[in-house]
Amino acid sequence: MPAMEDELMSRQLPHSTSAEQAVLGSILIDSECLPKVVEQLKADDFYLRQNREVYQTIYTMFSLSKKIDPVTVLEQMRLDGTYQEGVTREYFFQLMDVTPTTTNVMDYVGIVKDMSTLRQIGDTATSLINMVMENHGTSAEVLEVAEQRIYAIRQGKSAQGLHHITSVMHEVYERLAELAASDSAIPGISTGLPDVDAVISGLNKSDLILLAARPGMGKTSLALNILLHAGKHSGKACVFFSLEMSREQLAMRLLSNESFVDNKKLTTGRLSDDDWEKVALATAALNHSNILIDDNPSLSVADMNAKCRRVENLGLVVIDYLQLMTSAGGKQNYSGESRQQVVSDISRALKIMAKELNVPVICLSQLSRANENRPDKRPRLSDLRESGAIEQDADIVMFIYREDYYDQDTENHNLAECIVAKNRHGELSTVPLQWLPEFTTFSSVDWKHQEPPQ
Repeated sequence: MPAMEDELMSRQLPHSTSAEQAVLGSILIDSECLPKVVEQLKADDFYLRQNREVYQTIYTMFSLSKKIDPVTVLEQMRLDGTYQEGVTREYFFQLMDVTPTTTNVMDYVGIVKDMSTLRQIGDTATSLINMVMENHGTSAEVLEVAEQRIYAIRQGKSAQGLHHITSVMHEVYERLAELAASDSAIPGISTGLPDVDAVISGLNKSDLILLAARPGMGKTSLALNILLHAGKHSGKACVFFSLEMSREQLAMRLLSNESFVDNKKLTTGRLSDDDWEKVALATAALNHSNILIDDNPSLSVADMNAKCRRVENLGLVVIDYLQLMTSAGGKQNYSGESRQQVVSDISRALKIMAKELNVPVICLSQLSRANENRPDKRPRLSDLRESGAIEQDADIVMFIYREDYYDQDTENHNLAECIVAKNRHGELSTVPLQWLPEFTTFSSVDWKHQEPPQ
């Protein structure tokens, strides 16, 4: 046993000294290759401390648009206090001398990145073994940590740690350049409702968006509107978790929405020849969209997070609805803890999920009856059930209000309001929408459905 332990202790973590040196040497010889290298490597990907320090200096200089060559990098290291007299200068000559050719720099980058990934996997495995041996957490909790860490590695992100402002600013500049080059008027995924997009700037990455209303107001319909538009036009996978309706019911609603065939006709199957033609075209369009549905009624946030991590090119997550979810830990009952605490745990876990997956998460929520006791029945933030934590965690809170829900004789028949009651990206506003009950869908008020010519 002692011999085996000594052998394990003497093993070095995976790394390639020659590949690390060839990457740095290529940059020093020809800095034109640096933009491609920076896209792939961070300083932590280098195993040897000396190489990490050299690359971090180069990375910082690149972010500040400074001229990069052996002289300027040495001078910057001198200013930063990482220059070693009689060592660093000679090491730079060695780096350039051992580099076979700058043409193969991305091959060297690939080796360094692969070795870095193997080390991260090893660190994760060690952490998991320690958790198991020290009896920290249940099997479900250990699995959640394992999936989270592996997902972070797969996405090329550190599961945790501090980030220097330089690397963050580099990401911000990349995002600004991406937005400037985009033809879209909004930074996020479109909801399909231009007036709503204008207020909330679309559906943005890592946002938790709460869509709340009294039962029967159409919150599921609006969520399906958004899902359908994003699934067809965003080019990304859109996931819908339904804890209330079956996947067949949801598909029927989407089919009515896309085909503009009365939902009652679809429910009864009494379709005319024209209806069948519309349904066939709508079915083909839905088949080409990237929409994924899960109708398991007993999912926790951890379950949803685990499923979403396996979805390639994920763009949007929609959950219907909050009050039906089990707690963050997957508990099925709430004995010994208040419902308010459970909802608080769920909403916090949803915000963490949105940040980890880096996609917008829309969560539907029911409102309490408090608004029905007021003359003006438009919902307020205080009407959210177990509202405190939800209101705090959500980046955007939107309410749906239809006057004809309460007053059948109103002049505003089939008109709805999307009330943006919280918005971290801008103003609070009320957006008028048109409600089309026969198709269970919403549209802009100036939109008119045109039947195709006969």
